[in-house]
Amino acid sequence: MREEKGCLSHFEVFTAMAFILFAEEKVDIAVIEAGLGGARDATNVISHSGLAASVITTVGEEHLAALGGSLETIAVAKSGIIKQGRPLVLGGPFLPHIEHIIRDRAASLDSPVVSASDAGNRCSIRTVGMLDGRPCQSCDIAIEVEKDLELSCELLGVKLRMLGSHQLQNAATATCVALCLRNFGWRISDESIRAGLEHTCLLGRSQFLTNEEAKMLGLAGATILLDGAHTKESAKALMNTIRMAYPEARLGFVVAMASDKDHVGFAKEILSGEHVVTVVLAEAAIAGGVTRMMSAASLKDSWIQASEELGIEIVHEGIAGYGELVKDEIIPHVRDLHDHRTVLATEGCLMSCLRTTGRILKRNKGVERGIIVITGSLHIISSVLACLGGES
Repeated sequence: MREEKGCLSHFEVFTAMAFILFAEEKVDIAVIEAGLGGARDATNVISHSGLAASVITTVGEEHLAALGGSLETIAVAKSGIIKQGRPLVLGGPFLPHIEHIIRDRAASLDSPVVSASDAGNRCSIRTVGMLDGRPCQSCDIAIEVEKDLELSCELLGVKLRMLGSHQLQNAATATCVALCLRNFGWRISDESIRAGLEHTCLLGRSQFLTNEEAKMLGLAGATILLDGAHTKESAKALMNTIRMAYPEARLGFVVAMASDKDHVGFAKEILSGEHVVTVVLAEAAIAGGVTRMMSAASLKDSWIQASEELGIEIVHEGIAGYGELVKDEIIPHVRDLHDHRTVLATEGCLMSCLRTTGRILKRNKGVERGIIVITGSLHIISSVLACLGGES
């Protein structure tokens, strides 16, 4: 309230607008995602009578300072969305003592718990292939809940367009929510759940652009992945996803982030991966004010710090040979340097970032063998989609 000077915050205004829209459209079910924690979040005005189920997917370190400074205090804050007598769906897996905090809160409110991570459930990735020209993963999802609520569902060979073990876990969590709704009286068949999972895609999450869209960005022939990862946990999941689908691909990253993120932790997860050819740092307008935008220069310092903590050599401004790497001509000894060290660059605008990344990847055994990954914030994803003429 001090920062907003007594006025409604950006998030509070958008939350109110969302509730008004849901009411006007007379939606049957609204999915409400908490913005910060849960207990005191603007979204947490729903009474138990209006709630079908609460869902806690994970407990990570995002918003650590704002939520008490520890995973335990974050777990307490997130537990604030649990309502009297209403089911709680857990994604997970959680650290044992963190899950204990959440389950204790549920028990105190007589809320039955359904966990996607229970030992009785079987969720696995069969294969990774292509569907309509884009990667997909074939998965088995079998949910069997006997305690508190009797729920069951077996889906074999589900083709998920959203990649990675974390997206399989999200799919299992969503399946548990659907089963809770079924138990609540909604007629939802197993095949309806399958269809929902197989048709699910989300802008800026595991989103591969089409050849035509890559051409519109001036990168014809390039494979471009949009993913709004902005925490060290989501960066790790992103790297695992890329390696699962394209284990030998050379990677070029375009990164912009908000100022309140763990920049060093994020950078360490990316730099720890294999075949990271270049990272080009950008700036993106962040909702909530200019002070939330991290400058490319400040971001560069975080990436240099991350490389030093990892003991990884990178090439950046001020190092001999850097200038040759980011211009059109290249000399043999610089090519050798490029093959073994990640190039860290900064650019003034998004399109310059994309051109520089594509140019460096193209020299490094061809852009067609590499992937350009745009990440760090959903706001830079929004900028890319705006360039393509889509909704921001």
